[in-house]
Amino acid sequence: MKDRLVTPSYILIIAANFLQFFGFWLLMPILPFYLQEVFQADKTSIGAILSSYTIAALCFRPFSGYLLDTFSRKPLYLIAYFTFTAMFGGYLLAGTLTLFILFRFLHGLSFGMVTVSGNTIVIDIMPSSRRGEGLGYYGLANNTAMSIGPMTGLLLHEAGVNYPIIFCCSLGACILGLICAYLVKTPVKAPIQRDPISLDRFILLKGIPAGISLLLLSIPYGMTTNYVAMYAKQIGLTTSTGLFFTLMAIGMAVSRLFSGKLVDRGMIIQVIRAGLYLVSFCFFSLSACGWLIEWDKELTTLFFFAISLFPGIGFGTMFPAYNTLFVNLAPNKQRGTATSTYLTSWDVGIGIGMLLGGYAAEIWSFKIAYLLGAMLTVVSLCYFRKKVGPHFLQNRLR
Repeated sequence: MKDRLVTPSYILIIAANFLQFFGFWLLMPILPFYLQEVFQADKTSIGAILSSYTIAALCFRPFSGYLLDTFSRKPLYLIAYFTFTAMFGGYLLAGTLTLFILFRFLHGLSFGMVTVSGNTIVIDIMPSSRRGEGLGYYGLANNTAMSIGPMTGLLLHEAGVNYPIIFCCSLGACILGLICAYLVKTPVKAPIQRDPISLDRFILLKGIPAGISLLLLSIPYGMTTNYVAMYAKQIGLTTSTGLFFTLMAIGMAVSRLFSGKLVDRGMIIQVIRAGLYLVSFCFFSLSACGWLIEWDKELTTLFFFAISLFPGIGFGTMFPAYNTLFVNLAPNKQRGTATSTYLTSWDVGIGIGMLLGGYAAEIWSFKIAYLLGAMLTVVSLCYFRKKVGPHFLQNRLR
């Protein structure tokens, strides 16, 4: 019973995580079209506006880790979840681009807190011997949401449903998620001695090398989640790109079923290396679609959707491994800081990906943007092999 993973609270926090990310992913591929059609924003402006969300999350993540390591975690989680939910209502009220940017920034602040707190709480309520597996299933909720959310949003958009209705769908999902989060029972946190304020209380210094590798990896991922629909439209693919997200999420779901167990067996380094090789190949292939379509549109369409499975497998394999890597570098009292550093690294790359993708597409094209992203995955792979892997083996605590 001590190593029991599936408990009511574990199921509830997975449900809360799924509903939170469903609301998030529902709008992700829609917002570029919304900004373009409603506010007449160009691609560079769209990239900057969308990245404000990530910049806000990035600004708050280090502080959220410190707060979670210092105070009771569940109240902080609920406050952040409520604020995150309320911002979907804010989008409904945003009649000007300035007001939309303000709500987008506030949304990012709350996202920075709710993701760190949810991730930290799920680590608290699972047995440490099954942490990789538990994080894998927890992340599977994100992947499922990533499958259903964008597909639903794009289907609604293509069916002519107006934007306020789509925003209300996200709002409703997050309200249900907030109820699930409220019902989660967390262990009583023993009082801890507060250490003097230092940089290591906000950023896990031993996690910086891994954070750099993860940052480089998340840049092309940010391009994909935000611009793949526009990329497909630019090169002339007419098939609904909602299927791309669905297949990518299926790949993630499949990989989650075994990657967490491999991590629990101590194969963290091997799992991450395998994922890095796979996503490097996939992003080069995604960029190549921009040239291949000039020769054969039907074959390129099949290739485009076939590719989507493999980055899903690659990222799904690496996520629980990277998360466990950061946690294993930190003492238990810095669990929130470790989680914050892991997610901060990811957010920095996502934000750069949004900016770089929009900027490169404005100057050249999306296929060049994805080519640049693919090159960054190769840099990440080389850096991980040379620096991150050996550093982890020398400094891990468990």
